[in-house]
Amino acid sequence: MRKGAQAGHPADPSAPAAHLPVLYAQVMDGLRVVEDGRYLDGTFGRGGHARGVLEQLGPGGRLLLMDKDPEAIAEAERSFGGDARVSIRRGSFAALGSWDQARELDGVLFDLGVSSPQLDVAARGFSFGKDGPLDMRMDPDAGESAAQWLARAEEREIADVLWKYGEEKMSRRIARTIVAHRAQQPLERTAQLAELIASVMPRGKDRIHPATRSFQAIRIHINRELADLETGLDAALAALRPGGRLAVISFHSLEDRIVKQFIARHAKAPPANRRLPQAQAFVPVLADVGGGAIRAADDELSANPRSRSAVLRVAQKLEGEAA
Repeated sequence: MRKGAQAGHPADPSAPAAHLPVLYAQVMDGLRVVEDGRYLDGTFGRGGHARGVLEQLGPGGRLLLMDKDPEAIAEAERSFGGDARVSIRRGSFAALGSWDQARELDGVLFDLGVSSPQLDVAARGFSFGKDGPLDMRMDPDAGESAAQWLARAEEREIADVLWKYGEEKMSRRIARTIVAHRAQQPLERTAQLAELIASVMPRGKDRIHPATRSFQAIRIHINRELADLETGLDAALAALRPGGRLAVISFHSLEDRIVKQFIARHAKAPPANRRLPQAQAFVPVLADVGGGAIRAADDELSANPRSRSAVLRVAQKLEGEAA
């Protein structure tokens, strides 16, 4: 579920170590950046894709950058703060509709999931492999942490989250164990939670850590990732000009399903219902221009194994149509 790795920037092989975004060439091809275009990267992260877009913009182009993570915004300010073509705003892409500059866009990019810098810093609380505070918030200044949620949530709610967002088959057993443990001692550290989950999980044949699916599920829930994605997709479509393109990279089947269904819903007429009056003629608003799911090629998989779960979908807002 990591969005990138550390390596030389793909646009400049001689450049020093920098963030290597997944599906870089495919995203650039999908967005088809024009010199005087207006683009929004709703998940700046460490700016790998944003740099690629900016390199192709001329003096009249504009690049809008968003991220809910303050550390990502600090990096955006350091890297692009002096460029007059760039505007930066801290916040979730779900709120892009409230940004006055995010209008008549030629392209929008969402690179979903947790980033490598977030996972690699133990203090952020995302990783079961590094002991740190049990936080998991992409925006540490908003909402409750994973520790706070686990301290108050009912057993059934915890089980439902683990099953719905992590497809964890042992969700009920894990939830029951968490509730029993917190009655004796609060869960405040990532290693504490990971060890607790591992203690009640049977040894499987797969190589993933027993806490992998649970950590993923809790993170998705804490950050409202799927709800924000649905809101953000609607906002992106409204912000795109006719002919503009939407590119979304997903790392989880639940995310990709939402993106796939969103594109299909705006591209195809709903099934007819003979019991209802004839509906108004359907006018398609989006067209899939990427040929469905786009995945990393073998060379990228070899250089960056983290790209193996990445799926890119690209759609174009149809000319002359409004969302």
